[in-house]
Amino acid sequence: MAAGYITDPAEIYRQSFATIRAEADLSRFDAATAQVVVRMIHACGMTDLTADVVVSGDFATAGQLSLQKGGAVICDVEMVRHGIIKRLLPADNPVICALSAPRVADLAREAGTTRSAAQVELWDAYLEGAVVVIGNAPTALFRLLERIDQGAPKPAAIIGAPVGFVGAVESKDALVANSRGVPFIAVKGRRGGSAIAAAALNGLAAGLEGHG
Repeated sequence: MAAGYITDPAEIYRQSFATIRAEADLSRFDAATAQVVVRMIHACGMTDLTADVVVSGDFATAGQLSLQKGGAVICDVEMVRHGIIKRLLPADNPVICALSAPRVADLAREAGTTRSAAQVELWDAYLEGAVVVIGNAPTALFRLLERIDQGAPKPAAIIGAPVGFVGAVESKDALVANSRGVPFIAVKGRRGGSAIAAAALNGLAAGLEGHG
């Protein structure tokens, strides 16, 4: 085995989080939100991510309360779902992704939209009191906002971090401009992704356990 690198997982986490807190400007976030943002930075390695993070003041409180009450975690893609650390969830919370549900392809074809957006039609049974985690598909975030406007149940919180060059900026701007009264955290601009979105959810859950 090559010498000279750290192999203890706990020490790797400790040093990583210490480096993030030393280099990133977390001063405008409350303690619970800062922990979420630290996890998001840890997932992407970019300490300047803080400049693009927009968060409502009640996000961390609302998101953690949802998890404590057993609210669902609804994900836009399987990559986000697989990034959720289930052992951190406090109430055996269901973690749901409907992207591969049998009806989704037909719904997308009928509506002339993406499967990511079409799956949102199947979220209603889980939406109320849920945390929605979107890390890949701008169309899913757009459609979620539309469905809330149409009377769908409101989630407890939204993590809006779709990544990309078409619709990603605009979908997050739409969330920030009008979250429909739903607490949220978003990464403005093109940056985002499944790892960042899942890390935000894990940061909420880890805060309940008192992890760093």
